Amino acid sequence: MYRAKQIQTDDKALFYKAVLHLLENLVADEPDWLANLCNAAALLGHQLTEINWVGFYLYKQNELVLGPFQGKPACTHISMGSGVCGTAAQRRETVLVPDVEAFPGHIACDTASRSEIVVPIINREGKLLGVLDVDSPVLNRFDEQDAAGLQQVAQRLAALPGWPETQ
Repeated sequence: MYRAKQIQTDDKALFYKAVLHLLENLVADEPDWLANLCNAAALLGHQLTEINWVGFYLYKQNELVLGPFQGKPACTHISMGSGVCGTAAQRRETVLVPDVEAFPGHIACDTASRSEIVVPIINREGKLLGVLDVDSPVLNRFDEQDAAGLQQVAQRLAALPGWPETQ
C-alpha cells in the first residue's frame, strides 16, 4: 500500500532509496506491467519536486509511443534520435539536459519545461523497452545523483514481468 507522505530529505541518495522502497511495495504483488508503470508515474509525480511532467515512452515499431504519465498532454510519437527522449533511446544511455533550449532538436511538448532527464529502460537481454522522461520548469534541476537514482528506478521497472515483445 502506498502512503501519500512526501519523502523529506535533502540527501538525494536517501531520497531515491526511499522512492525505490515505495516502488517495490507498489509492484511486488502486481503482475501487470502497465499497471505498474501507471503507479510508477504517479509515485514519481508525487515524490519528485520541481517537475512539471514525468512518464514513460514505450518502444514500439522503431519509435517511442506515449505511455503512462503525470502532467499536461504530451507528444504521442517520437522518432528514434529525435529530441531528448529519442536521443536517449537511440544511444541507450541517460541524457541529462540542464537547459532544454540549448539541446539541438529539443521537442517542446510543454513550453514551461526548462530542464530534462531521460533514462532508457533496457531489459536483461539488452532490449530497449522504452524511456523514463522527467521534465522541470527549473533550469539545472537534475544532476548525476538524479541520474543514478532514476537509473535504479528504470532497472527495477525493466525487471517487471510481462512486458510486451519489442523490436
